[in-house]
Amino acid sequence: MCIGVLLCICVKSKQNWQRFNVAQSINPHKKIRNKISCRNNNNTKIMSGPLPEITAEQRATLEQFRKQMDDALVDSHDDYFLLRWLRARKWNLEAAEKMLRASLKTRAMWNVDNIDKWDPPKALKEYLPYGLIGYDNEGSPVLVCPFYNFDIWGMMHCVTRFEFQKYLVLLIERFMKTAYEQSLDHGWKARQLVVFFDMQDVNLKQYAWRPAAECIISSVKQYEANFPELLKMCYIINAPKLFSVAFNIVKKFLDENTTSKIVIYKSGVDKWQQQLFSHVNPKVFPKAWGGELVDKLGDPQCKSMMTWGGKLPEDLFIDQNSQQSDKDFKETQVPKGDKLKLHFKVNLEEQKVLSWEFRTIDYDIKFGIYSVDEKSGEKRSEVPLGTVYSNEMDEIGYISTRPNTTYTVVFDNSASYLRGKKLRYWVDLVSDEEEGITELTNQMDNTQLAAQQ
Repeated sequence: MCIGVLLCICVKSKQNWQRFNVAQSINPHKKIRNKISCRNNNNTKIMSGPLPEITAEQRATLEQFRKQMDDALVDSHDDYFLLRWLRARKWNLEAAEKMLRASLKTRAMWNVDNIDKWDPPKALKEYLPYGLIGYDNEGSPVLVCPFYNFDIWGMMHCVTRFEFQKYLVLLIERFMKTAYEQSLDHGWKARQLVVFFDMQDVNLKQYAWRPAAECIISSVKQYEANFPELLKMCYIINAPKLFSVAFNIVKKFLDENTTSKIVIYKSGVDKWQQQLFSHVNPKVFPKAWGGELVDKLGDPQCKSMMTWGGKLPEDLFIDQNSQQSDKDFKETQVPKGDKLKLHFKVNLEEQKVLSWEFRTIDYDIKFGIYSVDEKSGEKRSEVPLGTVYSNEMDEIGYISTRPNTTYTVVFDNSASYLRGKKLRYWVDLVSDEEEGITELTNQMDNTQLAAQQ
């Protein structure tokens, strides 16, 4: 795991809910702390789980939020789940609904409900360093990451960025499930995660490599968009001198509430121990980092309790250019000073995903997507036009689309006055209701877009 390793993403299912009014004070500022019950269409009573203290005014907002999201929620979306989105948008109903609906659609496209059926590449399972060591005094899962053992250069030669991010989602979903189970005994605070990174002697130069930097930034953005209010505390220790420069770039994509929970200590400083051990019992924390825990082999680093990471062997490297695919790739030359534009129209009532995969030979290129609403004429930037280094790694992605809208994919070489760019590409509209849909990446043999219900 990494800073962006706290990351994307619930298939929609229509379910009507009827809420019971909970007896509460007339004073809108009085704190309320309880478990709320509700009933579904079968009039079955369901407990929402432990909740933090909220005011009567916030309770009313929560009730309204559930009504507005009624068509998209499933049984697992309890009140605490909804509170996360409201808090992330400072109790702005409209903003919270927009954020949650976007995330639910993303979850459906990632097929998160079936993500445990996916068999991730060996490189991810055996070389992404992390370990769920134990729990803090409030029951929250405590994750330890010996980050200096993360070989991102090797990882990006073994898996696609899509696979990397999907694996992070898989891990976070598992952590969230564990946290929920903990909350049943310890209360709502157990539903947040405590994360510990050791940056000792980490080589930050590898993150200047464009594919690595893009992967981290993209993962951070996915985390912020799809897992709000999940982080309880993040400790980053032994940070090298250049780390502050890198973090200043990364935190632009983090919410201020998230950054307020991240504490950073430079190399050789152990003041973090006092703060960490104020809520984590040293007996359940590895001895190598100031605790008392050793694994069954007597190892103070507790390597048998985590994935330790390390340099990836070259026999796991993949040649992305040689991977077989059922996509109908096309090859072309984008002339110097020119653009290639591809137009895709989404008709009324269609549920489509605009997906792409491309690579340039020798040189980078600018890439972007804009849309025009056929009825209103409104033009939107869907993917801002910007330089992508697709000569180093395949560029892969997708966006959700809106009905009655035309999307234009742009490969822009207009700034180059000296050379044309050779481009190998596949771009298409894909139905998110199809079973056995075309793979979104060359390596995701088991990945399908979830059918909408």
